[in-house]
Amino acid sequence: MFKIQEIREIIKLVDSSSIDEFVYEADGAKVKLKKNGVVVTETVAPKKEVVAPVVQQSAPAAAPVAPATPAPAKAEEAPAAAPVNNDPSLHKIVSPMVGTFYQSPNPDSPAYVKLGDKVGNETIVCIVEAMKLFNEIEAEVQGEIVEVLVKDGELVEYGQPLFLVKAE
Repeated sequence: MFKIQEIREIIKLVDSSSIDEFVYEADGAKVKLKKNGVVVTETVAPKKEVVAPVVQQSAPAAAPVAPATPAPAKAEEAPAAAPVNNDPSLHKIVSPMVGTFYQSPNPDSPAYVKLGDKVGNETIVCIVEAMKLFNEIEAEVQGEIVEVLVKDGELVEYGQPLFLVKAE
């Protein structure tokens, strides 16, 4: 299965390069990214197809990635994001895809993190749901949550800041 981090890295690489199309096949899995066509597909033993947005840039071929379930996303319009604190000492945890932001695993559970909580590199901070797949988002930095930038149930875009963390 592809991990969200692996898919995020592939998208970043494609975004930052001048290529228009990227295809990767290994162990019965296939990932195909088209920059201008805004399509990402993956095929695994039982065929599954996934559609995800790719930002208007692309990247060189990525290193081999272990097969996994992708973090699919459906391109939809979202309202413009609120202005984000531009303090350079704060780390932004951003959405790796278009989807719906959830602060907790289900409506009856407490939020993964709240203002003032300490987080580590692998601390799950939220879920972004895309096409009925719930993708756990990790902090990827050690520090303290100083601001939650989106509301529970809000539509988020690829690369949109979700949290601000004062890194340690």
